[in-house]
Amino acid sequence: MKTYLVTGGAGFIGSNIAARLAQDGADVVVCDWLRTDERWRNLAHHEIADVIAPEALSAWLGHHGIGLEAVVHMGANSSTTESDADLIYRQNSRATLDLIEWCTQHSKRLIYASSAATYGDGSAGFDDAPGSTALARLRPLNAYGWSKHLVDRRLTRLSERRAPLPAQVVGLKFFNVYGPNEWHKGGMQSVVARNFPAVERGEPVRLFRSARPDYPDGGQKRDFIYVRDCVEVVSWLLANPQVSGIFNVGSGQARTWLDLARALFAACGRPERIEFIDMPPQLAGKYQYFTEARMERLRHAGYAQPFTSLEDGVQDYVRTYLRAGDPYR
Repeated sequence: MKTYLVTGGAGFIGSNIAARLAQDGADVVVCDWLRTDERWRNLAHHEIADVIAPEALSAWLGHHGIGLEAVVHMGANSSTTESDADLIYRQNSRATLDLIEWCTQHSKRLIYASSAATYGDGSAGFDDAPGSTALARLRPLNAYGWSKHLVDRRLTRLSERRAPLPAQVVGLKFFNVYGPNEWHKGGMQSVVARNFPAVERGEPVRLFRSARPDYPDGGQKRDFIYVRDCVEVVSWLLANPQVSGIFNVGSGQARTWLDLARALFAACGRPERIEFIDMPPQLAGKYQYFTEARMERLRHAGYAQPFTSLEDGVQDYVRTYLRAGDPYR
């Protein structure tokens, strides 16, 4: 039986990956803090071999790491408004670099979470073209995006130098992910999860006004991707150890926040009620008005499965999870 370590495995994307691996019959070891926000429920439907606190991970790897098939590193501080850059560096950059080094030394495979936040305002495009020159053009807008970009650049530089690397190493630039197991995220939940209770009560969805004349209110665009599709990509990569690199993970189609809100109202069977509010000052100058993943590289690598449409994803999320008595995957 194969054993996988999933860091951040009690979190949003990580718990969905852990669920899939457990369903496939693997032993799944989760590295995460469970805290007091009931994120343990993200793991409760599936058999988990062990849960390791992040501060105990190094010792655990020393005793048990030799038996791992692969490390799926989803653990991170995902707050785009976190201002403590030292904290962000330790939890995101340093932790990932340490795992790259460990997997290299022990010939283990590593899949880690990067982010579309590395693209900044999008002025350099959303092309996951390989190479340090392409990455040098990107300008993240916040410490979170920078922390992910630092790892991508370091890994790319090591590859160009033909330095030793893990047996398989893949960075995934996730775009706007939504889906089950995000209740614990509070204000960082997707717009779907955060607004579902209000829509069910017949209340409005509130979206940010635009501060740019080329985008109407609610017309800001994102590449929304259902978490189920992210899991499928990771599962495919684990089945194809010959594939390494840094890849976008999005639907490949930008949609507006208005599209998302309307999909939520439709899934709930409620009349549309949309209001606009001013953007918080802390987001001024750091807000992405457009993201759209270029997916050619992942397709060229061999990934052929279709991505879920926004309307189908929101409908499945609402009807299979948010309206369920037990909304966890």
